[in-house]
Amino acid sequence: MSKIDREKMPYRDCVGTAVFNARGQVFIGRRKPEDDPEDSSERGAPWQMPQGGIDKGENPHDAAVRELFEETSIRSIELVAEAPGWIYYDLPDDMIGIALKGKYRGQRQRWFAYRFTGTESEIDVLEPGNGSMPAEFDMWRWEELDRLPDLIVPFKKQAYLEVVRAFRELPSQLRRA
Repeated sequence: MSKIDREKMPYRDCVGTAVFNARGQVFIGRRKPEDDPEDSSERGAPWQMPQGGIDKGENPHDAAVRELFEETSIRSIELVAEAPGWIYYDLPDDMIGIALKGKYRGQRQRWFAYRFTGTESEIDVLEPGNGSMPAEFDMWRWEELDRLPDLIVPFKKQAYLEVVRAFRELPSQLRRA
């Protein structure tokens, strides 16, 4: 069996969304183990913020809004920030050629921060997208932004540290607003 050369594989273009409530906490969802393409529950940390791929011809902000709705049913948001550049993560060696449909070495992500302006009754991770999308999360909660790198799968930790750095000032700003 030949070894896959990670250096010759592309990154998948994706988006991530950090949705903040009025207390300055961020939305996280727990990945459904049976539907987790990155097998995060087996790696000890199934929590993450909503994220997903950018469709061909789609701009990153539109992809972020679409992915957020498809994973959480959230529509009541206001854009407050965008991370300054692409944030990358690589898959572990044992997942190369398997996760992300076997086509990518990892992801490069554009991250957007939103203020949640709706009510929690709008959030539905079990039948997201008004019931039109398969659920990716089986539960959700609000969490402190700076705790996220310790709740994510280890191979995404560096990317989440960059997200925290990019949005570090937002929790206190949103609590004052």
